[in-house]
Amino acid sequence: MIIMQKTFNDLSTTELYQILKLRSDVFVVEQNAVYLDLDDLDYHSTHFFVVENNEIVSYVRTIPFGYKFEDASSLGRVVTYPKARGKGYSRQLINRAIEHLFKTESIIRIEGQSYLKAFYESFGFVVTSDIYLVDGIDHYALELKKRS
Repeated sequence: MIIMQKTFNDLSTTELYQILKLRSDVFVVEQNAVYLDLDDLDYHSTHFFVVENNEIVSYVRTIPFGYKFEDASSLGRVVTYPKARGKGYSRQLINRAIEHLFKTESIIRIEGQSYLKAFYESFGFVVTSDIYLVDGIDHYALELKKRS
């Protein structure tokens, strides 16, 4: 398995299309979440993804300090097609995303779906809020601080 890492401007049109399709297929269709996926944060993000048989099957983006949150960097849009789940792709992508962000950042804040709380805690993220709704789905705010 190879993890690809690209800035927005380095993505091919095919890669961008496959990323947006993956996010739409899982978040909008599978999870029935109506939300504005095209939030302009992709322009500033670093995109990490796994390709199988010429198709992007797993994805995460990192967002630098100051874009999504004034006082923290972030990662998000963690998504894997059902046919590729159980292979550890999301875990590997998140580890790579954390490593990437901690090269220049000291705190990562995310909004994680509540059913994934234990998953995010396994990376060291700590819950910093009560449950709240994002696009009709229960979420927690979680933070991970770089250890010195």
